[in-house]
Amino acid sequence: MAAGLEEAFGAAGEFGGGQRRLTAFLVLLQVYVACQSMLIVLVGAVPEYHIDQEGIPVSRAELAKHIRFADNFTSIVTEWYLVEQEAYKVSLASSLFFAGLLIGNITFGPLSDKLGRKPVYISGLFFDVVFGYVTALAPNYDVFAVSRFFVGIVNGGMALVSFVLTQEYVGKSFWSFTGSLTNLTFAVGIAVYALLGYYVREWRYLTLVSNTPGVIFLLLSFMLPESPRWLYSQGKIAEAEDVLQYIALGNGKERLNIKLKPSAETLRKDESAPGILNLVKHPVLRWRTIILMYIWYVCSFVYYGLTLNAGELRGNLYLNVALSGLVEIPAFPLCMFFIEKSWSGRRKTTTCFLIFAGFACVFTMFLPADAGLLLSPALLALCGKMMVSAAFNIVYIYTSELYPTVLRNAGLGVCSMSCRFGGILAPFVPSMKSLSPSVPFVVFGISGLSAGFLTLLLPETLNKPIAESIEDLQGPKYQVLKDKEAEETS
Repeated sequence: MAAGLEEAFGAAGEFGGGQRRLTAFLVLLQVYVACQSMLIVLVGAVPEYHIDQEGIPVSRAELAKHIRFADNFTSIVTEWYLVEQEAYKVSLASSLFFAGLLIGNITFGPLSDKLGRKPVYISGLFFDVVFGYVTALAPNYDVFAVSRFFVGIVNGGMALVSFVLTQEYVGKSFWSFTGSLTNLTFAVGIAVYALLGYYVREWRYLTLVSNTPGVIFLLLSFMLPESPRWLYSQGKIAEAEDVLQYIALGNGKERLNIKLKPSAETLRKDESAPGILNLVKHPVLRWRTIILMYIWYVCSFVYYGLTLNAGELRGNLYLNVALSGLVEIPAFPLCMFFIEKSWSGRRKTTTCFLIFAGFACVFTMFLPADAGLLLSPALLALCGKMMVSAAFNIVYIYTSELYPTVLRNAGLGVCSMSCRFGGILAPFVPSMKSLSPSVPFVVFGISGLSAGFLTLLLPETLNKPIAESIEDLQGPKYQVLKDKEAEETS
């Protein structure tokens, strides 16, 4: 008897041993992604320095003779003397990386919807490793900056597709778990990078060490299967059945007689495949996409702004960077607890975390200059970071559930694209502290509050069936909660 995709996952296993291995591999990849994303925090760190003459030397050669750096690490600042009038180049390199992520999210999302998840993911990882080595061996700032731009393109695109794969290998009931685990591992990756930086003080060696794990991940990635959900949405029923058989065997089950019924989308061969324009054409998806784009923008703006600001805070550079990652770990159990409860769900939980993050940042302007450790801006910034990372965590899962399978990657790509605008602007916000030390936090706070209230306009997705096609969004079962399931989980 022909079965639907969710029924087939039920038979093969929703999160068996084989799926756990696939998920663990792609989740561990996030440590590599985090090292690439946060590279500039240590590689572009500005040590204390002293210029032993009055007036700032005009030429770089003259500056090299008179400047003395105090700290025992090297960075692009110490190698190419990016201080005073040249200081903006550090933030520029960071913004170029996020501009690359923007392009990667625009291109890789729709590409993987058309060509498949696996080939697009492997291609992205290959070029990520190549350009990562170019960064480490850059002979001058210009090559460094351009290489960071290209790393951004392939790193962002590859990370997006790998996230979708972790979702599509498992049953729908485990999407929130795998999504949260992915974001948790990214946070651990930030701390791992800080640890590497503590022991490897030469910036070129640090870049090489951070990039090399990508080679191992690349070689092992060829063993991954294609997404059964993508194959099914493309009408490749036989191939989807083969992957589900592979998953079932990996889960330790006997060979199953899995027969999938054609999806609604594949029954109409005469129509072209849904494209990214459907996000604008379809009224339900149009408003959903506009609101999600702003929420993603704010999450990225505040998240990366507070992370990059860790290098600007007082105290030990490596400890601040590590704490900015480790503070996200409590967000994982908080998310898992609240988003599965019928009285909170995805929407209310996201709203609360964004509003709390906003207030944590805004309150820094009311703190006295001599406030103790418990009321220090650094501690409130870490609280804001924990809250916004919790919101970011949920938004990935929530967005995946708000889009049908045929447009999920395109939807995630468009949202990630707007998110990168936040990343592009974030590196320049810490420099606003020249106006007042609290200004960057107030900017982050107001952004968080506005996004939190906008989230209330989105529908709840907890205990709703996953939409496979655009037509599914019209059905009544996709518009209301299934009361029976809601009661069971409460």
